[in-house]
Amino acid sequence: MGLGCVVWLTGLPGCGKTTIARLIETELRKRREKIEVLDGDEVRQELSPKLGFSAEERNLHNRRVIYLSKLLMRNGVNVVVSLISPYRVTRAYARSQLDRFIEVFVKASIEECIRRDPKGLYKRALAGEVKQCTGIDDPYEDPLNPEVVVDTEQETPQECAQKILDYMKSQGCV
Repeated sequence: MGLGCVVWLTGLPGCGKTTIARLIETELRKRREKIEVLDGDEVRQELSPKLGFSAEERNLHNRRVIYLSKLLMRNGVNVVVSLISPYRVTRAYARSQLDRFIEVFVKASIEECIRRDPKGLYKRALAGEVKQCTGIDDPYEDPLNPEVVVDTEQETPQECAQKILDYMKSQGCV
């Protein structure tokens, strides 16, 4: 069993972060590895239910996820974070706080994410019902040097998950 690592999946809403995170979780549980998935929506609901989506509130939410990741990681748990985390500065802070940090850019075009729209977020944002929607009226800053890039328009979720698992193995995480 490897040392705990944090695999930080970042990308636009609807790009496939949660799907990939759950596939990694399933595979690592089969191997009896310690694994926790911190899904941004789930963590927000439990730890930050009153926070909105301003840059300051997003940063606070992200900092909470970073702290929770740090606690789990230092106890030998692999953590897969599925979080939009749209700002480079926030992800840089995560990297500075987490010794074994793997940034994964889950790449998909805004057009494809709008087409998928699993939660109806883009439909509501484009209708003016939702403000501060990442990719619509709030920016998403692509990672500059992620350890792994998966392209969910070109690769299946299983291929993306395997690519990440292979990288985790190369880093001694699993």
